[in-house]
Amino acid sequence: MPYIDGFVIPVHKDRKDDYLKTAKMAAEIWREHGALEIIECWGDDIPEGKHTSFPMAVKAEPDEVVVFSWVRWPSRAARDAGNEKVMADPRMQMTPEQMPFDGKRLIFGGFTLLNAG
Repeated sequence: MPYIDGFVIPVHKDRKDDYLKTAKMAAEIWREHGALEIIECWGDDIPEGKHTSFPMAVKAEPDEVVVFSWVRWPSRAARDAGNEKVMADPRMQMTPEQMPFDGKRLIFGGFTLLNAG
């Protein structure tokens, strides 16, 4: 059964190109370790909420855009094994200064796919 890793990330508007470069590099590594598909979405219609919202969830600042992305794996087992290899890959080792976003405000989680549609 397919498995999804989801991410919500605040990225400074001026760092879109840096983010895309990093995302392309990470996507290549994820694919090498079993990911089937990587989707990156740059927010352009993200309303502020009164109680909850994407911007509130990542504490987005006025000069930041919310990025929504996901990685599709063939299964939870493939994801667990693949992510272990991805995290050990030296190409994924970056200092906070090299990251095009504040990793402390990144939200992520794993999801079992529901076929509702």
